[in-house]
Amino acid sequence: MAGHLVEAGHQVTVWNRSPGKADRLREKGARVADSLADLGGECEVVFLCVSRSEDVRDCLHALTETARPGTLFIDHSTIAPPAAKELQSELSERGFRFVDAPITGGSVGAQNGQLTIFLGGDEADVARALPLIAPYTKRAERVGGPGAGQMAKMANQIAVGGALLALCESLSFAHKAGLDVAQIRSLVGGGAGGSWAYENYGAKILAHDWSPGFSIKNQRKDFAYCDEAAREIDAAIPGTHLVDKLLARLQEGGHGEWTTAALYEEMLAMGAAG
Repeated sequence: MAGHLVEAGHQVTVWNRSPGKADRLREKGARVADSLADLGGECEVVFLCVSRSEDVRDCLHALTETARPGTLFIDHSTIAPPAAKELQSELSERGFRFVDAPITGGSVGAQNGQLTIFLGGDEADVARALPLIAPYTKRAERVGGPGAGQMAKMANQIAVGGALLALCESLSFAHKAGLDVAQIRSLVGGGAGGSWAYENYGAKILAHDWSPGFSIKNQRKDFAYCDEAAREIDAAIPGTHLVDKLLARLQEGGHGEWTTAALYEEMLAMGAAG
Protein backbone atom coordinates (compact mmCIF):
# COMPACT_ATOMS: atom_id res chain seq x y z
CA MET A 1 0.00 0.00 0.00
CA ALA A 2 2.80 2.39 0.90
CA GLY A 3 4.54 1.45 -2.35
CA HIS A 4 1.51 2.56 -4.34
CA LEU A 5 1.63 5.93 -2.58
CA VAL A 6 5.30 6.34 -3.54
CA GLU A 7 4.52 5.40 -7.14
CA ALA A 8 1.67 7.94 -7.18
CA GLY A 9 4.21 10.69 -6.46
CA HIS A 10 3.56 11.32 -2.78
CA GLN A 11 6.38 12.13 -0.38
CA VAL A 12 6.18 9.09 1.86
CA THR A 13 7.79 8.41 5.23
CA VAL A 14 7.42 4.90 6.65
CA TRP A 15 8.04 3.09 9.91
CA ASN A 16 7.72 -0.59 10.74
CA ARG A 17 8.37 -2.34 14.04
CA SER A 18 10.29 -4.93 11.96
CA PRO A 19 12.84 -2.55 10.38
CA GLY A 20 13.82 -4.84 7.51
CA LYS A 21 10.30 -4.67 6.08
CA ALA A 22 10.84 -1.01 5.20
CA ASP A 23 13.93 -1.64 3.05
CA ARG A 24 11.95 -2.21 -0.16
CA LEU A 25 10.24 1.14 0.29
CA ARG A 26 13.51 2.93 0.94
CA GLU A 27 14.71 1.57 -2.41
CA LYS A 28 11.58 3.00 -4.05
CA GLY A 29 12.25 6.44 -2.62
CA ALA A 30 10.45 6.51 0.72
CA ARG A 31 12.16 7.89 3.81
CA VAL A 32 12.36 5.46 6.72
CA ALA A 33 11.64 7.16 10.05
CA ASP A 34 13.70 6.35 13.12
CA SER A 35 10.59 6.14 15.29
CA LEU A 36 6.86 6.81 15.33
CA ALA A 37 7.51 10.16 16.98
CA ASP A 38 9.88 11.03 14.13
CA LEU A 39 7.21 10.11 11.59
CA GLY A 40 4.41 11.89 13.44
CA GLY A 41 6.26 15.18 13.48
CA GLU A 42 6.79 15.15 9.74
CA CYS A 43 3.53 13.98 8.14
CA GLU A 44 0.22 15.76 7.55
CA VAL A 45 -1.54 12.43 6.98
CA VAL A 46 -0.61 9.20 8.75
CA PHE A 47 -1.77 5.74 7.68
CA LEU A 48 -1.79 2.88 10.20
CA CYS A 49 -2.16 -0.84 9.55
CA VAL A 50 -1.49 -3.01 12.60
CA SER A 51 -3.22 -5.95 14.26
CA ARG A 52 -5.26 -5.04 17.32
CA SER A 53 -7.10 -2.20 19.03
CA GLU A 54 -4.35 -1.87 21.63
CA ASP A 55 -1.69 -1.73 18.90
CA VAL A 56 -3.48 1.18 17.23
CA ARG A 57 -3.79 2.99 20.54
CA ASP A 58 -0.08 2.47 21.32
CA CYS A 59 0.95 3.77 17.89
CA LEU A 60 -1.29 6.82 18.17
CA HIS A 61 0.09 7.59 21.62
CA ALA A 62 3.59 7.79 20.16
CA LEU A 63 2.55 9.60 16.99
CA THR A 64 0.57 12.34 18.71
CA GLU A 65 3.52 13.29 20.88
CA THR A 66 4.89 15.18 17.87
CA ALA A 67 2.01 15.42 15.37
CA ARG A 68 0.64 18.83 14.49
CA PRO A 69 -3.01 19.81 15.08
CA GLY A 70 -5.11 18.92 12.05
CA THR A 71 -3.11 15.78 11.25
CA LEU A 72 -5.38 13.15 9.69
CA PHE A 73 -4.96 9.57 10.89
CA ILE A 74 -6.33 6.93 8.52
CA ASP A 75 -6.50 3.56 10.27
CA HIS A 76 -6.51 0.55 7.95
CA SER A 77 -6.36 -1.91 10.85
CA THR A 78 -9.26 -4.15 11.80
CA ILE A 79 -10.13 -3.26 15.38
CA ALA A 80 -13.12 -3.29 17.71
CA PRO A 81 -15.79 -0.79 16.55
CA PRO A 82 -16.13 0.80 20.02
CA ALA A 83 -12.36 1.37 20.09
CA ALA A 84 -12.55 3.22 16.76
CA LYS A 85 -15.29 5.47 18.14
CA GLU A 86 -13.29 6.18 21.28
CA LEU A 87 -10.13 6.99 19.33
CA GLN A 88 -11.97 9.38 17.02
CA SER A 89 -13.50 11.20 19.98
CA GLU A 90 -10.23 11.38 21.92
CA LEU A 91 -8.22 12.58 18.94
CA SER A 92 -10.85 15.14 17.93
CA GLU A 93 -10.71 16.68 21.40
CA ARG A 94 -6.96 17.15 20.91
CA GLY A 95 -7.30 18.77 17.47
CA PHE A 96 -6.53 15.71 15.35
CA ARG A 97 -8.68 13.97 12.73
CA PHE A 98 -9.35 10.22 12.52
CA VAL A 99 -11.00 7.90 9.99
CA ASP A 100 -11.48 4.18 10.53
CA ALA A 101 -10.81 2.58 7.16
CA PRO A 102 -10.39 -1.20 7.42
CA ILE A 103 -9.44 -3.01 4.24
CA THR A 104 -10.41 -6.24 2.50
CA GLY A 105 -8.88 -7.97 -0.48
CA GLY A 106 -5.89 -9.68 1.06
CA SER A 107 -2.22 -9.31 0.26
CA VAL A 108 -2.98 -9.85 -3.43
CA GLY A 109 -5.40 -6.92 -3.41
CA ALA A 110 -2.83 -4.71 -1.70
CA GLN A 111 -0.10 -5.63 -4.18
CA ASN A 112 -2.37 -5.04 -7.17
CA GLY A 113 -3.96 -1.85 -5.84
CA GLN A 114 -7.37 -3.54 -5.75
CA LEU A 115 -8.48 -3.23 -2.12
CA THR A 116 -12.01 -2.52 -0.96
CA ILE A 117 -12.12 -0.07 1.95
CA PHE A 118 -14.93 0.72 4.40
CA LEU A 119 -14.64 4.26 5.74
CA GLY A 120 -16.19 5.54 8.95
CA GLY A 121 -15.84 9.12 10.09
CA ASP A 122 -16.93 12.69 9.59
CA GLU A 123 -17.82 13.50 5.99
CA ALA A 124 -15.07 16.11 5.61
CA ASP A 125 -12.42 13.74 6.93
CA VAL A 126 -13.52 10.93 4.61
CA ALA A 127 -13.56 13.33 1.66
CA ARG A 128 -9.98 14.24 2.52
CA ALA A 129 -8.98 10.58 2.77
CA LEU A 130 -10.57 9.25 -0.43
CA PRO A 131 -8.14 10.70 -3.01
CA LEU A 132 -5.20 9.71 -0.84
CA ILE A 133 -6.14 6.03 -0.69
CA ALA A 134 -7.13 5.85 -4.37
CA PRO A 135 -3.76 4.44 -5.59
CA TYR A 136 -4.38 1.11 -3.85
CA THR A 137 -8.17 0.99 -3.96
CA LYS A 138 -10.67 -0.77 -6.19
CA ARG A 139 -13.64 0.58 -4.25
CA ALA A 140 -13.81 2.82 -1.18
CA GLU A 141 -16.96 4.28 0.35
CA ARG A 142 -18.07 6.04 3.49
CA VAL A 143 -20.48 3.75 5.34
CA GLY A 144 -21.28 6.05 8.25
CA GLY A 145 -19.80 7.97 11.16
CA PRO A 146 -16.92 7.00 13.45
CA GLY A 147 -16.77 3.24 14.01
CA ALA A 148 -19.05 2.43 11.07
CA GLY A 149 -16.10 1.35 8.94
CA GLN A 150 -15.22 -1.26 11.53
CA MET A 151 -18.83 -2.46 11.78
CA ALA A 152 -18.85 -2.89 7.98
CA LYS A 153 -15.60 -4.84 8.23
CA MET A 154 -17.28 -7.14 10.76
CA ALA A 155 -20.00 -7.85 8.19
CA ASN A 156 -17.25 -8.58 5.68
CA GLN A 157 -15.45 -11.00 8.03
CA ILE A 158 -18.69 -12.84 8.68
CA ALA A 159 -19.08 -13.34 4.92
CA VAL A 160 -15.41 -14.32 4.55
CA GLY A 161 -15.77 -16.96 7.26
CA GLY A 162 -18.81 -18.48 5.59
CA ALA A 163 -17.10 -18.56 2.19
CA LEU A 164 -14.00 -20.14 3.73
CA LEU A 165 -16.05 -22.91 5.33
CA ALA A 166 -17.96 -23.54 2.09
CA LEU A 167 -14.70 -23.83 0.14
CA CYS A 168 -13.00 -26.20 2.56
CA GLU A 169 -16.12 -28.28 3.14
CA SER A 170 -16.72 -28.60 -0.61
CA LEU A 171 -13.17 -29.58 -1.55
CA SER A 172 -12.68 -31.95 1.40
CA PHE A 173 -15.94 -33.65 0.38
CA ALA A 174 -14.65 -33.95 -3.19
CA HIS A 175 -11.38 -35.45 -1.94
CA LYS A 176 -13.13 -38.07 0.19
CA ALA A 177 -15.45 -38.89 -2.73
CA GLY A 178 -12.41 -39.77 -4.84
CA LEU A 179 -12.93 -36.87 -7.25
CA ASP A 180 -10.19 -34.80 -8.87
CA VAL A 181 -10.03 -31.88 -6.42
CA ALA A 182 -8.39 -29.55 -8.94
CA GLN A 183 -11.13 -30.27 -11.47
CA ILE A 184 -13.89 -29.74 -8.90
CA ARG A 185 -12.28 -26.49 -7.78
CA SER A 186 -12.37 -25.28 -11.40
CA LEU A 187 -15.91 -26.45 -12.12
CA VAL A 188 -17.55 -25.32 -8.87
CA GLY A 189 -15.50 -22.12 -8.75
CA GLY A 190 -16.67 -21.20 -12.24
CA GLY A 191 -20.33 -21.73 -11.41
CA ALA A 192 -22.86 -20.68 -8.80
CA GLY A 193 -20.65 -22.04 -6.02
CA GLY A 194 -17.74 -19.77 -6.90
CA SER A 195 -16.42 -17.08 -4.57
CA TRP A 196 -13.37 -14.93 -3.80
CA ALA A 197 -12.28 -17.74 -1.48
CA TYR A 198 -12.54 -20.33 -4.27
CA GLU A 199 -10.46 -18.15 -6.56
CA ASN A 200 -7.78 -17.06 -4.11
CA TYR A 201 -7.58 -19.84 -1.51
CA GLY A 202 -8.32 -22.76 -3.82
CA ALA A 203 -4.81 -22.71 -5.28
CA LYS A 204 -3.27 -22.80 -1.80
CA ILE A 205 -5.38 -25.82 -0.90
CA LEU A 206 -4.33 -27.67 -4.05
CA ALA A 207 -0.69 -26.95 -3.20
CA HIS A 208 -1.16 -27.66 0.52
CA ASP A 209 0.52 -24.29 1.04
CA TRP A 210 -0.43 -23.00 4.46
CA SER A 211 1.87 -19.98 4.51
CA PRO A 212 -0.08 -16.77 5.15
CA GLY A 213 -1.89 -14.98 3.53
CA PHE A 214 -4.16 -14.12 6.35
CA SER A 215 -3.33 -16.11 9.43
CA ILE A 216 -5.67 -18.21 11.56
CA LYS A 217 -4.58 -16.15 14.57
CA ASN A 218 -5.66 -12.88 12.98
CA GLN A 219 -8.89 -14.33 11.59
CA ARG A 220 -9.86 -15.51 15.06
CA LYS A 221 -8.97 -12.07 16.45
CA ASP A 222 -11.44 -10.57 13.96
CA PHE A 223 -14.07 -13.16 14.86
CA ALA A 224 -13.76 -12.11 18.50
CA TYR A 225 -14.52 -8.53 17.44
CA CYS A 226 -17.47 -9.84 15.39
CA ASP A 227 -18.79 -11.67 18.44
CA GLU A 228 -18.53 -8.54 20.62
CA ALA A 229 -20.30 -6.44 17.98
CA ALA A 230 -23.02 -9.05 17.44
CA ARG A 231 -23.77 -9.20 21.15
CA GLU A 232 -23.99 -5.41 21.26
CA ILE A 233 -26.60 -5.25 18.47
CA ASP A 234 -28.31 -8.60 19.25
CA ALA A 235 -27.37 -10.21 15.93
CA ALA A 236 -27.11 -13.97 15.38
CA ILE A 237 -23.85 -15.19 13.80
CA PRO A 238 -23.94 -18.98 14.22
CA GLY A 239 -21.86 -19.67 11.11
CA THR A 240 -19.08 -17.41 12.33
CA HIS A 241 -19.04 -19.16 15.69
CA LEU A 242 -18.73 -22.54 13.94
CA VAL A 243 -15.80 -21.44 11.74
CA ASP A 244 -14.09 -19.91 14.77
CA LYS A 245 -14.47 -23.19 16.67
CA LEU A 246 -12.92 -25.16 13.79
CA LEU A 247 -10.03 -22.72 13.37
CA ALA A 248 -9.45 -22.83 17.14
CA ARG A 249 -8.55 -26.52 16.82
CA LEU A 250 -5.78 -25.66 14.38
CA GLN A 251 -4.52 -22.77 16.52
CA GLU A 252 -4.51 -24.91 19.64
CA GLY A 253 -2.50 -27.46 17.66
CA GLY A 254 0.23 -24.88 17.16
CA HIS A 255 -0.80 -23.67 13.70
CA GLY A 256 -2.03 -20.15 14.43
CA GLU A 257 0.33 -18.64 11.85
CA TRP A 258 -0.99 -20.85 9.04
CA THR A 259 -3.30 -19.32 6.45
CA THR A 260 -7.01 -19.73 7.12
CA ALA A 261 -7.24 -21.99 4.05
CA ALA A 262 -5.66 -24.66 6.27
CA LEU A 263 -9.20 -25.20 7.55
CA TYR A 264 -9.21 -27.74 4.71
CA GLU A 265 -6.88 -29.93 6.81
CA GLU A 266 -9.30 -29.82 9.73
CA MET A 267 -12.19 -30.76 7.46
CA LEU A 268 -10.25 -33.74 6.08
CA ALA A 269 -9.51 -34.92 9.62
CA MET A 270 -13.16 -34.77 10.62
CA GLY A 271 -15.61 -37.59 9.99
CA ALA A 272 -19.31 -37.26 9.23
CA ALA A 273 -20.06 -36.98 12.93
CA GLY A 274 -17.85 -33.87 13.26
